[in-house]
Amino acid sequence: MFFIMSSKPEISARLNNIIIGIISALLFIPFLGGVHLFDWDEINFAESAREMISSRDYLTVQINFTQFWEKPPLFIWMQVISMKLFGINEFAARFPNAICGIISLLVLFNVGRKVKDQNFGLLWVIFYGGSMLPFFYFKSGIIDPWFNLFIFSGIYFIYRYFEEPGKKLVHCSGSAFFLGLAILTKGPVALLIFILTTGVYLLYRKFKVNIKVNEVLIFIAVLCVTGGFWFILQIMQGNLNIIADFIIYQIRLFKTQDAGHGGFLLYHFVVLFIGVFPASVFALPSLIPVRKSQSKVPSPGIHLWMLLLFWVVIILFTIVRTKIVHYSSLCYFPITFLAAWNVYHLESLNPVWKKALFRITLVLEFVLAIVFTGFSLADQFKEYLIIHQWITDPFAVACLKANGGWKGYEFISVLPLVAGLIMYISFGFREITRKSVIALTACIPLFMFFTMILVVPRVEAYSQRAAIDFFKSVSDKDAYLETIGYKSYAHLFYGQIKDHRKDAAPAKEWLLTGNIDKTAYFSVKINRKEKFMKDYPSIEFLYEENGFVFFKRNKVAIN
Repeated sequence: MFFIMSSKPEISARLNNIIIGIISALLFIPFLGGVHLFDWDEINFAESAREMISSRDYLTVQINFTQFWEKPPLFIWMQVISMKLFGINEFAARFPNAICGIISLLVLFNVGRKVKDQNFGLLWVIFYGGSMLPFFYFKSGIIDPWFNLFIFSGIYFIYRYFEEPGKKLVHCSGSAFFLGLAILTKGPVALLIFILTTGVYLLYRKFKVNIKVNEVLIFIAVLCVTGGFWFILQIMQGNLNIIADFIIYQIRLFKTQDAGHGGFLLYHFVVLFIGVFPASVFALPSLIPVRKSQSKVPSPGIHLWMLLLFWVVIILFTIVRTKIVHYSSLCYFPITFLAAWNVYHLESLNPVWKKALFRITLVLEFVLAIVFTGFSLADQFKEYLIIHQWITDPFAVACLKANGGWKGYEFISVLPLVAGLIMYISFGFREITRKSVIALTACIPLFMFFTMILVVPRVEAYSQRAAIDFFKSVSDKDAYLETIGYKSYAHLFYGQIKDHRKDAAPAKEWLLTGNIDKTAYFSVKINRKEKFMKDYPSIEFLYEENGFVFFKRNKVAIN
């Protein structure tokens, strides 16, 4: 169908692996450091890695040099290694996920060719690498790409354990090993997802499966060794409080809504439908079946496992009150699988779906092209929005007044979308064809690549750049640095905060009013400026820029 085919499948598989590796490296690695890390998550993890290096304490995850119990250390360790190689910077913080992107696409190709054939594996690769959020995540510094890959690998090996007659010990051990790595990356939610997915599968099979006691014991042993050794080391060092706080935090995520992370009931459905475009559209026939089945679907098989994984994750995180975009990102694997499956079996797809998919994709692609063209031209309309009071929040207005450094040619980032739309129509007039789907999907990575180079750095100027520039300007000073009235990790990472634990309790109120032993700098949002200056009139005003106001308090001389 595409890429390289040979009369010897193993030769063509090796060549396709090489091609996938090279293309994904060219897409994911360049320009990783082209824009500052974004609060909260990107800077959170990068700061933990920086503090590990600074404190030389590689066992304890820290933020502001105090124990940070929310995440285990595996991804932080990856960033530490990257920072040792490339320095403490944005490129190093994001490099592990670029590697994850390369590995993920290679895994999907090889899993796809084993469960079906090379054409299916390549389709899966194109859908995963060619959908918007999956591509974006491989250019980020957040924890989820590795977490998702490890869980998917654990699910894949347990699928082989149940569905294939041989190598039972290898498959159950492999599943436990990757599941353990997932736990060591982000925590026990990986085990919860695995148990729920496997449990629903067993219910589907009415528990008519062959499971031996020694296989279960090996699974548990490998899982405990892989996923539990960091927790065991903490216990051995007497850090029981970290384990207790970690468990309490995980429970709280499911029971409460974190500040700033609420959302409506169908939040994740909307995020996945838009964010995993175009794969989300082509996955619909498997998620919303109609009469006259759309494809030859084996049962139970890998298709069932991907359906179960999707519904378990989407229902679980719909129930969870905290709504964060990447919570449902594990669904990228089943969504792209189902999209590849339906396109692979396009000839047997229900005609009603063929027409519907063509129209839905056409409309969404057109809307995306219009919206992102608008983003690339937004700087020309910001004054209109401010003058006519479409935006009234003082902080938002001040942010919009920033100079984004637009050059006027940023709109070219949308051209791949337009090209994909034209080819989609040309290759599949009124009805989708495999060629039209591949052409459209293959244009998305180019669109995302150029958007992240040309548009994202300009947009960042309106959000956080003024604050980060200030933090960097005082990073070489032996001083305190704090944000007042808003949560941020940017001042820690870009201000290169030192370990102040030995100093006299650097609580915020002490920094503002106490007998501080060194200079303190503060960042405040503009909508709190007047109150801050009224409450602390002795603190020196420095300047304000793009919604942020900066202050300085000198060391207090003690007689």
